[in-house]
Amino acid sequence: MLEGIVRDSIGKKATKALRRDGYLIANIYGKGAENINVAFKDNEFIKAMRAKETLIFDVKVDGKDLPVIIQEYQRDPVTNQLLHVDLRIATPGLLSKYLVPVYTTGTPVGFKNKGVLIVSKKRLLVKAKAEDLPNSFTLDVSDLDTGNSILIRDIEVPENVTLMDADRVSVVGVIKAK
Repeated sequence: MLEGIVRDSIGKKATKALRRDGYLIANIYGKGAENINVAFKDNEFIKAMRAKETLIFDVKVDGKDLPVIIQEYQRDPVTNQLLHVDLRIATPGLLSKYLVPVYTTGTPVGFKNKGVLIVSKKRLLVKAKAEDLPNSFTLDVSDLDTGNSILIRDIEVPENVTLMDADRVSVVGVIKAK
């Protein structure tokens, strides 16, 4: 389980000192919960994210175990190092909105016709309870030819999960290369 320390001061000077010591700055928040300013060891956080099997994972802060989900993160544009992470508490039984990643499998038929695969939506907004949340959406793109695409309405969604985007929005498609 990932363990973090509570940050006492949230100023610029203290933040820079923590980053210099190898810590990742994070905020934990949720509905009905007070915001918690924390810091995780940078390498431990990355290892935990690569090892996790579900979108929701547990962190231990100040002796409490919290089920959280990554809401947003910031990277340095030059070094690509993680600077900041926003973690949202996934309260069981509470209907909420989450961003779920989209993965593709297969090789499109359109590649032979000089097509290029375009993934226009890397994460889809869904409304669900934390226990019903899917880990990802996997789309098979092997039948796509140039000019074809997979829309929101074509995606199979688990029970008790609602896609919040319009059903006419394209998720992946194959276009002709110029």
